[in-house]
Amino acid sequence: MLLKDKCIIVAGGSSGIGAAAVAHFLKEGARVLSVGLPSEGWQEERTEHKWCLSMDLTTDKGVHELPEICRSHLGSFDGLFHVAGGSGRKFGDGPLHKITDEGWEKTFSLNLNTMMKTNRAAIQSFLEHKKGGAIVNLSSVLVNHPAPEHFTTHAYAAAKAAVSGLSLAAASHYAKDNIRINVISPGLTDTPMAQRAISNENILTYVRGRQKLDGGRAALPGDMVGMAALLLSEQGSFITGQNIHIDGGWSISEGKA
Repeated sequence: MLLKDKCIIVAGGSSGIGAAAVAHFLKEGARVLSVGLPSEGWQEERTEHKWCLSMDLTTDKGVHELPEICRSHLGSFDGLFHVAGGSGRKFGDGPLHKITDEGWEKTFSLNLNTMMKTNRAAIQSFLEHKKGGAIVNLSSVLVNHPAPEHFTTHAYAAAKAAVSGLSLAAASHYAKDNIRINVISPGLTDTPMAQRAISNENILTYVRGRQKLDGGRAALPGDMVGMAALLLSEQGSFITGQNIHIDGGWSISEGKA
């Protein structure tokens, strides 16, 4: 029970990695406030150990209230796993010479602005209550290991790079307050957001040459959540400012099958 008696917010908990994290954290003994947009199989509900709260993190002004909602309804606030984000391709993201203003702005709003808001709220709450805590943010392997032939959403890559940069700067600043901030950078992961790539055999062939572990495959949401739980737990209490790649070898591969 790695997270026994911990109260954790999962921002973006309605699908993909976030939904897997909610299920895993509950198994590890946590009480979880899952925040996200309604999706198939997910709806607002409230039990003793889990509260699913519908909220659009890009626009809702109540983001700053989430830590206190967690405290008042679950008993405490100990950590945040920020997963919320996604592709801006439908808004006009793409290679730099083709990115529209809307594509740039909405991709940053979805991936960086939401993360800033949830992280700011968490840190303000930790400081106000004079209590340490832990934050884990989700970036991407594409930040430092691009794949120009198949993944050319440059606003997305830039936003995820900013997630990593902000996390590192904040980790350094708040270490004295016993607030730990770390990053997980996944490779290609089989989530609803990634279905364009997952359904393209050419891209999957490429990925098999980059993510060579376990026979060469896309990552699964479950591959990420164990590390997130560790970083949010007492066993991760001396870890901060780290960017951990969970990418099946993408970041150390030349991309050859």
